[in-house]
Amino acid sequence: MSTETENPPADTKPKAQTPPPKPAPKKPETAPAELPAFEKSISDKIVEKFSDKVEVGFVKKDRVRINVGREHVHDVAEFIRDGLNYDHVESVSGVDYPQDNEIEVVYHIGSYTDSSLARQILVLATRAPRETNPIPGNDATRLPTLRDVFYSVEFHEREVFEMFGVFFEGHPDNRRLLLPEDWADLPPLRKDFAIKGR
Repeated sequence: MSTETENPPADTKPKAQTPPPKPAPKKPETAPAELPAFEKSISDKIVEKFSDKVEVGFVKKDRVRINVGREHVHDVAEFIRDGLNYDHVESVSGVDYPQDNEIEVVYHIGSYTDSSLARQILVLATRAPRETNPIPGNDATRLPTLRDVFYSVEFHEREVFEMFGVFFEGHPDNRRLLLPEDWADLPPLRKDFAIKGR
């Protein structure tokens, strides 16, 4: 008598079933951050006036950043002074972007005379072409000066000129401010400047 029907083959055993994967828990939806109304009204006025000639970098409490091409930076600065009541530049910074072949100049603008702007800083940024082998004052790294719009940029722009090589067209006094008159090296705040001996 055969015993094949009494002992089924091993491959006929029921396979263990894996449970279906649990669905990932849904993240709670977050509402977009609401921009501060007063600061947004400032950026809106600039965009309304200049449209696609400007770009809003950010709007946050007490701070608005506007990016603008060098061909329009003087007009935007005049509107910021005459239309928005900002009356002075507190500082001017340079930022070297060798990967973009550009040097950015950033103006931090405030107001002494309009109390509603007492805590506000308007950041106005523009960029100049960056030369691989700079000849400050005799190459394409140039921007229009804002000296006739905001008097307080006079020394700041001179410092940016000698430290980054950005020549400000129309500035009444582009002499060096801090470096020796016989300085012949790269502008020392460019990223490709190497300190001797290091």
